[in-house]
Amino acid sequence: MNDLFVNTRLSIPAGDLNFTAARSSGPGGQNVNKVNSKVTLRWSLADCRGFDPGWRRRFVNRYQNRITRDGELLVHSERYRDQARNLADARTKLAEMLLECQAPPTPRKATKPTRGSQRRRLDKKRQNSQKKHNRRGPRIDE
Repeated sequence: MNDLFVNTRLSIPAGDLNFTAARSSGPGGQNVNKVNSKVTLRWSLADCRGFDPGWRRRFVNRYQNRITRDGELLVHSERYRDQARNLADARTKLAEMLLECQAPPTPRKATKPTRGSQRRRLDKKRQNSQKKHNRRGPRIDE
């Protein structure tokens, strides 16, 4: 297995990635009961060097439900019928997950609603009010 190249700033050594195979529940016909094609990829976040602390924090917050108590990230793949393609798929998933959390989220800029949008909102409120007012029956005062 080769090193996992995520981008120019991060590359995960092959020794840090461990995988296990199990029987898949996916397609395969009678073959599915005999071949261990499902792949579970394990990666220890603590052992990774060169991982920016901010990037690591965003990654852990985003994928905390996939991280074990030991600090290992689990990625499963059973999309394909053979083990090699599922391993490649799991490695691709891991790289995409890391890239998704690389950049910090852009802060929201507070904006005011335009005059036109305020006017449209108030006109719509008036229309709804008038519609409901017209539904009422005639009032008979006692």
